[in-house]
Amino acid sequence: MRPPGLTDGQILERLVALNAARAAEETGGLVRWLRPEYQAPAAAPQVAQPALLVAGPAAAAPGQKQPWPAAMAEQAQAVRAVLHSFEQPVSPAQVTAAFERAPKARVAELLETLVSLGQARCLPSGLFAG
Repeated sequence: MRPPGLTDGQILERLVALNAARAAEETGGLVRWLRPEYQAPAAAPQVAQPALLVAGPAAAAPGQKQPWPAAMAEQAQAVRAVLHSFEQPVSPAQVTAAFERAPKARVAELLETLVSLGQARCLPSGLFAG
């Protein structure tokens, strides 16, 4: 959109001035990436989900059910820990069965959330893997 009241020449002068200012910043070491994850992946800060990357509760022994945590962050950690304890892909029902009184819908939702965060994989078969 054209700023009101500026001629083509004035717009060009402003553009040249902005370009010179940006070049001076870059010479001084300040680079303003538009998409750092694409333009400079090594320089881009890595954003992590700390609540999900912190070591969660240890998986229960085989055949022993874990208590279902009350807080959502703890639930996500517990679901992630149980998912990673399986050596093969599992269904949401299998993950739910590892807990005492875990809501099936909540476990399925947390598994999908872990997939969207890159903490788990959903296979075409509908099974999940850590």
